[in-house]
Amino acid sequence: MAHERIILGIDPGTTIMGFGLIKVENKTMRFLQLNELQLGKYDDHYVKLKVIFERTIELIDTHHPDEIAIEAPFFGKNVQSMLKLGRAQGVAMAAGLSRQIPITEYEPKKIKMAITGNGNASKEQVAKMLQQLLNIGELPKNLDSTDGLAAAVCHFFNSGKKIAGKSYSGWDAFIKQNEGRVVAPSVKGSLKNGG
Repeated sequence: MAHERIILGIDPGTTIMGFGLIKVENKTMRFLQLNELQLGKYDDHYVKLKVIFERTIELIDTHHPDEIAIEAPFFGKNVQSMLKLGRAQGVAMAAGLSRQIPITEYEPKKIKMAITGNGNASKEQVAKMLQQLLNIGELPKNLDSTDGLAAAVCHFFNSGKKIAGKSYSGWDAFIKQNEGRVVAPSVKGSLKNGG
């Protein structure tokens, strides 16, 4: 029986969240779907985060991915944009972790390098290469969905390599790898009580 797995790739965003799905059978990948979640119609940032969480859960429950690959936020000059993007990524990761799905995070340059061989490739170059690799008919107007698909394909190409990206297999693994960022319940309780 062939070993099969489904990889969900996510390009988090607060205006558009792109995602793509591939199916891996033995060592061959097959395109399943790419799409995007339009978030520009929501004015409230917290509502956007709620929608990202719910839609990610819906994708997981519909397609049953075995793994999630997510694009890491890039470091830009606008701190507010970075914060919002980081929150969007965190909410998508929390959705996957709530379903016990292993998550691997990839830097944008690493994704571009895996797809095109050039870490500075444009979105258009990445999309065209994916179109050829996966025999995709027509590319979407916005390329956020191909960025999500690129994360999934990057994960496929990096499968089995020791240093693929930051990986989390559940809340315990996330907490262990981020101990400096997590406040223990007893400490939090004493902080609330003023001591």
